[in-house]
Amino acid sequence: MDSAEVLTTTRSVRLRLDLTRPVDLEVVRDCVSTALQAPTGGDRQAWRWIVVADAAAREKIGAVYRAAFEARYPHADDGTRLSRSARHLARHLGQVPVLVIPCLHVPGGRLPTGNQAGLWASVLPAAWSYMLAARAAGLATAWTSVHLDAEKEVAGILGLPPEVRQAALIPTAHPLGDRFRPARRRPVDQVLHIDEWPG
Repeated sequence: MDSAEVLTTTRSVRLRLDLTRPVDLEVVRDCVSTALQAPTGGDRQAWRWIVVADAAAREKIGAVYRAAFEARYPHADDGTRLSRSARHLARHLGQVPVLVIPCLHVPGGRLPTGNQAGLWASVLPAAWSYMLAARAAGLATAWTSVHLDAEKEVAGILGLPPEVRQAALIPTAHPLGDRFRPARRRPVDQVLHIDEWPG
């Protein structure tokens, strides 16, 4: 698989995660190792990674996620594929074989007020790199952050200290099927502006 294929076919997979097939944690470790090559502000490398494979912990996190999802999207059933897949993930997150949670070490645990782009830019590129590495390794992932509405509850399940803040939650599993294709996106000319905003 060349880099263009990896970049254009890494999707958030929700409906086609194999909930029964175990994932080799050495493969996950290799994917995290690859992700650590991502850029990080000031080369601080303040990221931390929690890989949750324990069934009881996954089920607890799944319950927190499901409650957060229902609170945020009480009517998220408009019949579209996206709403069906999001609800499916909310119902089954605790059964996904591996949950990967990229985190950021924040001294004191308090996020700064104002512009936080530089802070999160020190972990989010690595999280995306993890997903790309997982895709290249034949795994499927999804990017979600709904659990952050109940971040402290998940931190309590995992024993995270206050200075470790969660950035995302990436369910990781083998895919059901092998169909991966680019998503429908707006044409580049509708979103790309050179030198100034049009109009």
